[in-house]
Amino acid sequence: MATTSSSSYRIQGDTGEWEVVIGLEVHAQVTSNAKLFSGASTEFGAEPNSQVSLIDAAMPGMLPTPNRECIRQAVRTGMAIGAVINKWSRFDRKNYFYADLPQGYQISQLYHPLVGEGRIEISLDEKDPDADVKTIGIERIHVEQDAGKLMHDQHPTRSYVDLNRAGVALMEIVSRPDMRSPAEAGAYVKKLRSILRYVGSCDGNMEEGSMRADVNVSVRKPGDEFGTRTETKNVNSVRFVMQTVEIEARRQVEVLESGGKIVQETRLYDPDRNETRSMRSKEDAHDYRYFPDPDLLPLELDDAFLDACEASLPELPDAKRRRYETDLGLSAYNAAVLTADVETARWFEALLAESARVQARGENEVARAAANWLISDLYGALNRLGKDVNESPVSPIQGAELLALAADGTLSGPLAKQVFEIMLETGDSAPKIVEDRGLKQTSDTGEIEAVIAEVLAKNPNQLEQYRGGKEALFGFFVGQTMKAMAGKANPAVVNELLKKALG
Repeated sequence: MATTSSSSYRIQGDTGEWEVVIGLEVHAQVTSNAKLFSGASTEFGAEPNSQVSLIDAAMPGMLPTPNRECIRQAVRTGMAIGAVINKWSRFDRKNYFYADLPQGYQISQLYHPLVGEGRIEISLDEKDPDADVKTIGIERIHVEQDAGKLMHDQHPTRSYVDLNRAGVALMEIVSRPDMRSPAEAGAYVKKLRSILRYVGSCDGNMEEGSMRADVNVSVRKPGDEFGTRTETKNVNSVRFVMQTVEIEARRQVEVLESGGKIVQETRLYDPDRNETRSMRSKEDAHDYRYFPDPDLLPLELDDAFLDACEASLPELPDAKRRRYETDLGLSAYNAAVLTADVETARWFEALLAESARVQARGENEVARAAANWLISDLYGALNRLGKDVNESPVSPIQGAELLALAADGTLSGPLAKQVFEIMLETGDSAPKIVEDRGLKQTSDTGEIEAVIAEVLAKNPNQLEQYRGGKEALFGFFVGQTMKAMAGKANPAVVNELLKKALG
């Protein structure tokens, strides 16, 4: 059951302990082929100003038309976090002048957002995701246009404007100020990113800027009223979000303890110096002169549209994790690791289906071995290679064939690891490698007994010590036997025959 207990994280100042209060406004680029109000492409990495329609460039007489897919994705996201979906919503103009905003205003939703209150559950305990759970409230999700991009590094004295991003649909996901530590802020961004990727409404690529966070931080003495907050803009990684919280909170404590006041302002995080810097004083809503956009009718959603959105939702990460624990018998930790990212979950489920098929067993019977192999062996190899699971040199079918050979005794544990390394290098299947290189495990008792006799003859001192009561040497004899047989002996048979030989 989710709790809302306060975090134990405190900043130690000269005047005692301070509590940090954090709220996040996450801007998530909506997954769609076209922009929010025009048909221009949203593809990342195109030549500057090659994806700009007359609407995006704010040419006179151009009328915006809402992109149904962008609205659908925002509604699906709201449903995924258990939020209120407002059947009636409206677009407003947020007026400000900036070089990368051709219209001189941004079309957004201040007064009547598409999505109302929701919630996200986060956990800070990786070993047991159900142990330290906290609910973070979501205040709203509204849909708005992105601005363009200023490029300051193309010319020594000029800045250039790239409008490819202008008009791209964003969901602004506004949390309540419910987070109380850098760890909670990091867990929230990770969980939100995971949900967006499961739903398919945003790719969550923070490096490319398709998901970024404005970090609101204030400090107070525990139990006091909220303090004045600052907003650090466009933070683009989970690690930087956590660092921003810590650095900005410590700065505020130092200011307050030296007799200063916190100014409500917009700040910038500099990862190279690990500091926040003031950009401008923070405007209030009235400074933007919001008013309803006269070019756009209110959005009115019917039940059929909402039902279709709900029916299209996939199994979400928390539900999938619980199913992996109850139906497949996985540990809480393994289930959490496998469901944290949608691509990993898809890869695992493909591996699971193939393992069940190849071994002619139920998925629940092969799940633990599949999960352990993916998390330890495959993840370890991918980390070494600097690849993610989508770039794995070994496919789920090949992984299932390897697991089947280990399950039926053809391969011992060490041999299976050896075969896997060869698979990574060559791309060959496990059965082909076993056949071509003669790597089958043997349970031939006659062959193993002969090797054991040879090992005992070569190690008379150890044999005498073992029979004199030093039973720990049993492992030595197992190791020598396996080494002599190049890892191909069945360990269970080796153990059994050694006990007889040493008895």
